[in-house]
Amino acid sequence: MSHGFDFDQEINRESSHSVKYDGRQAMFGTSDVIPVWVADMDFAAPPAVTQALIERAKHPIYGYTQFPDSLYEALIDWMQRRHHWNIEPDWIVMCPGVVPSLNAAVMALAQPGESIIIQPPVYFPFFSAASQTGRQLLQNPLRLDNGHYTIDFDHLEHCAKEAKLLLFCSPHNPVGRVWQRVELERLLAIAEKHQLIIFSDEIHADLIYPGNRHHALGTISHDVNIITAVTPSKTFNIPGLNLSALIIPDKTIRAAINNVFNTLHVSASNPFSIAAFEAAYRDGEAWLEELQHYLRDTRDEVCAFLAQHLPEIKVIPAQGTYLLWLDCRAWSMTDAQLKHFFIHEAGVGLNSGVQFGQEGSGFMRLNIGAPRCTVLKVLEQISQARITVKYTPPLQ
Repeated sequence: MSHGFDFDQEINRESSHSVKYDGRQAMFGTSDVIPVWVADMDFAAPPAVTQALIERAKHPIYGYTQFPDSLYEALIDWMQRRHHWNIEPDWIVMCPGVVPSLNAAVMALAQPGESIIIQPPVYFPFFSAASQTGRQLLQNPLRLDNGHYTIDFDHLEHCAKEAKLLLFCSPHNPVGRVWQRVELERLLAIAEKHQLIIFSDEIHADLIYPGNRHHALGTISHDVNIITAVTPSKTFNIPGLNLSALIIPDKTIRAAINNVFNTLHVSASNPFSIAAFEAAYRDGEAWLEELQHYLRDTRDEVCAFLAQHLPEIKVIPAQGTYLLWLDCRAWSMTDAQLKHFFIHEAGVGLNSGVQFGQEGSGFMRLNIGAPRCTVLKVLEQISQARITVKYTPPLQ
């Protein structure tokens, strides 16, 4: 049943201090691009979230705020209902966003000089969480065969022999994989064998396309120490409110991560983020159901458009997230040339694939979390630019 949420509504985000829009000049060297890069959406948040923020704002004191029991209950109910995972209140650590949590986990669980595994091409803070804290980075690149990404398990096992922690992305940003249970079971077997702790970034877990199912890693194994990062920020388009949660069954690991946050005097408590977090998980489900259908249709239209008008761009079929991974290697451009073409010839602002590691060379990441007319305009500008550009963009 449709509830009439309008995802075609175009909302002007300029001059709202939006990174996506007001940060274009800094990111691309020009503000004259349609921004389809940073991972937030151009859709209004669920009405329940907006109403909760309005109601909280009506109370004119915005002081230090504690986390109410109802907040934990909303998360617990959501995880049970949507992901069939029964979690305990004691397992939950509220934290100010997933990237600080990544860094806190690395600092808490690996000593300087110890090794951290990542699986590029992957969300770029995975790299810095290790490299900027004095830990060693072990790269276990995903394998790409016939447009399908898989984990190189033999190489992962080799890395696991000398690593302390695996930073795992599920669903995967940017390639859009939703890992199958058999893949996760093999991953967990390697982790158990080598006593590898897993930080599982599952912040896109609610954005899954039909025909795929997200399996929360914590529901499969109780013999591997897993830290699971969850948040309503991607699901309900509220990332600027900076509130997420870690689900950590192991008491010792939980205490170690809490100690890092306490040492830094980092508080996730904010009266508005608390109100939005709870309202999203309590009352955002109908909105999410319609969003998933809208994103599916947009994804399919993008694939159809590219197949007809730009067949040399291969889309990695996204199983989850609102991010599409575009294989532009057939154009035989350098990454600098690709960047120049999309910005200065097509007038669109995408993420360069190399931001996600060298394995992303020749790729671009497209954010389709926008009204469909905006996404189609982006595609038309790319197509037109490819027709009219008669020269090779300059090497840089």
